[in-house]
Amino acid sequence: MKITDIMKERMSLSFEVFPPKADKPLEPLLDVLDRLYTVEPDFVSCTYGAGGTNAGRHMEICKAILDSGKTIPISHFTTIGKTREDIRAQMDLCLSYGINHILALRGDIPEGWEGTRGDFRHASEMISFIRKYYGDKFVIAMAGAPEKHIEARTFAEDIAHLRMKQDSGADILMTQLCYDVEGFKRWLDTIRKTGVHIPVDVGIMPVLNKNSVIKMCLGTNGCSIPQPLAELISRYYNASEEDFRKAGIEYTVRMVYEYMALGIDGLHFYSLNKADAALEICEACGLSYRK
Repeated sequence: MKITDIMKERMSLSFEVFPPKADKPLEPLLDVLDRLYTVEPDFVSCTYGAGGTNAGRHMEICKAILDSGKTIPISHFTTIGKTREDIRAQMDLCLSYGINHILALRGDIPEGWEGTRGDFRHASEMISFIRKYYGDKFVIAMAGAPEKHIEARTFAEDIAHLRMKQDSGADILMTQLCYDVEGFKRWLDTIRKTGVHIPVDVGIMPVLNKNSVIKMCLGTNGCSIPQPLAELISRYYNASEEDFRKAGIEYTVRMVYEYMALGIDGLHFYSLNKADAALEICEACGLSYRK
C-alpha cells in the first residue's frame, strides 16, 4: 500500500530515524525500530545522518525496515553533489530493494560551498527529474517549513517553492518541527488557498531537554519558541532533567492534540533514535490503539 492511500483513509503515524556512524553497529537502532513497530506505524523515514553526513547507511536501514514486514520505509535523498546519473543509480537501487517511497530534499549546503555542486539547484528539479524517468513508480515526499525556510526572503517566496515542488510531482508534504500551532494553522490555511493541496504530514519534535529545544529552534531551524513553551522553559530552567522531561512530555501531548484537532493528514515523530519518549507520547494520545 502507498502512504498516499493510507492518508486518504485516516491520519497516518510515523517516525524518523537516522543512521549510526559507519563504525557503529546497526543492532541498537534495529532494537529501537522493533519497539517503534509495537504501535504499528504507517511508515518510518531514514535520513542521510546529521548534517547530511554518513550518506549510504540509510539504505541499509530502509532495507531492514522493509525486510521486517512491519511498515513502509522512506529513504531521504538530497541534491548535494548529485548528478543525474547519481540519482538514477540511487533510484534504481531503491527499486531493486523494493523501496518505492522517498523524501526528496535539496539538503543543507556544506560550509564553504556555493550551491549544491550537482545537477540540481533545487529539490523541485530533482523531483521533476525522478517523475520524468520513473513515472509513478515512486511516492515522493517533499519538505516544508511552516515558519518559512531560513533561506527564503519572504513567506511568499517560500510558498512559491512549495507550489513548484508539488507541481513537479511531489505527493506528500512533510514539515520540519513547529511548536507554534497557531502559526502552523495560518500557514496551512495560506498554502491551501495558494493551491498546495497534497497531504501534510506534521513533524513532531518532542520537548525533552531545554538546551535541545533552544538549539533546534534558534541554532538550526529558525523556528519560534511560542510563549507557552518559553514559560515552560523558564519555569523548569533550573529543574532536574527528569522534571523538565516530564513537563515537556505533557506539553508535547497537548501540542499533538492541537495538531490532530486541525485535521492534519499525518503525525511524524522525530525519534532521535530513541523509542521511550515517542512511545510515551503515542500512548498518552491514544495513538497506540488507533487501528
